[in-house]
Amino acid sequence: MQNLLDPAILFFVFGVLAGLVRSNLEIPAAVSRFLSLYLLMALGLKGGFALAHSGFSAEVLHSLFCAVLLALAVPALGYLVLRRFLKPFDALAVASTYGSVSAVTFITAVAYLERNGLPYGGHMAAAMALMESPAIVLAVLMANHVRQGQAAGSVQFNGGGTASLSAGGWGGQGRAPGNRIGHLLHESFTDGAQLLLLGAMVVGLVSGDAGKAAMQPFSGDLFKGMLAFFMLDMGLNAARQLPQLRGQSPWVLLYAVLGPFTHAFMGLGLACLAGLPAGDAGLLMVLAGSASYIAVPAVLRYAVPEANQALYFGLSLGLTFPLNVLLGVPFYMQVAHAVLG
Repeated sequence: MQNLLDPAILFFVFGVLAGLVRSNLEIPAAVSRFLSLYLLMALGLKGGFALAHSGFSAEVLHSLFCAVLLALAVPALGYLVLRRFLKPFDALAVASTYGSVSAVTFITAVAYLERNGLPYGGHMAAAMALMESPAIVLAVLMANHVRQGQAAGSVQFNGGGTASLSAGGWGGQGRAPGNRIGHLLHESFTDGAQLLLLGAMVVGLVSGDAGKAAMQPFSGDLFKGMLAFFMLDMGLNAARQLPQLRGQSPWVLLYAVLGPFTHAFMGLGLACLAGLPAGDAGLLMVLAGSASYIAVPAVLRYAVPEANQALYFGLSLGLTFPLNVLLGVPFYMQVAHAVLG
């Protein structure tokens, strides 16, 4: 209940309500982009400062290894489940969306830990960055595999039309498949948001305590207000995506609700095996249980045009994101601290 009374969460709820009543309240796209970049930069600095204080250790390496393992296992297992009741391209798109991570959900979890005075490792921001790209890579590889398995070279698109594709083709993109794949993989690994996060972490690591004191007004004092403003925008966007969920299969909606919790408990299991502390384990659960609504959908739109964008984007932002922000984050943290102390 305490989490629901946090100003950032209340602004998110307010944004959802404003969106549902079709208010003309709107955050300009440029402002929303600035807020997201600010939050990533501040988070990277916080992680770098913490890492400079604690140093590298076996615990850090174990956390990063668990993160990468989850980033590979979650989309692969998700695809095996989803292909039973979705078309192949839709199944791999949803699986990769849920196999990646939500930076805003992670930031909300960090704010929860700080608000409750619970310790965590700053290196978990690096774990978040490592978990974003593997799902994109797997989506591209699985999409090519599905295309090669298509019979006769005619694919039925979700929009109702057909398009002639040779094995491994790209729907008339006009570029060689290999070049297109390389371009998409390059974009996924050099995404500006990821680079900003990692760059800020390096700055924090190098500057140490002196940098922390100098940047406190920016990365500390402003953080909660900026987060609340951004959560208002997220609430408005989530409300806009809810209509996309009408008419979807109950099994798909069930996956969007139960999948994140299943993935989170996979993260908890790995955290227990690796001997991670409770704060890091909770953040690993949050990362495993989150779903991307920015990076992965942006790539899938071009890499897998056969998939229904309204499906994977609507599920991640319209259903899973609110569920995690309102209920998932406090639940994951409480479970992690109950199990690992």
